[in-house]
Amino acid sequence: MKKTENDIIFSKTIKAGKRIYYLDVKENRKGELFLVITESKQVMVNTGDKQEQTFEKHKIFLYREDFNNFFENLAQIVEYIEKNSPSSFERIRQIPNMTQENSSSEKEQGDVSGIKEIDNLFSTDEDETTEKE
Repeated sequence: MKKTENDIIFSKTIKAGKRIYYLDVKENRKGELFLVITESKQVMVNTGDKQEQTFEKHKIFLYREDFNNFFENLAQIVEYIEKNSPSSFERIRQIPNMTQENSSSEKEQGDVSGIKEIDNLFSTDEDETTEKE
């Protein structure tokens, strides 16, 4: 069976109340991997005489060449929020340093600093490895 851009290679699911976040690794036609972050939120919609449950979905496509910049800035944003509203973020974990030096094996694979910390950044006790339909 031939792979398409819709095929999910690896996925993590984060359940957060009425929201679910999917972190999906996909592959484009050139064989390059990229990250799709999907927020799925349960909403009720009026359809005539009744209400139906539906899901709003928002997606962000993040390509490998943008990982370092994205996660460095994300770490700074989280740090800012933690410092300026500490009572709201008592459970948040310390964000690992996204700018640390690459190991020699990582350098051989390309610039991947911060990529290994992604799992730590987004992991929770409720994380599950899933295949999303």
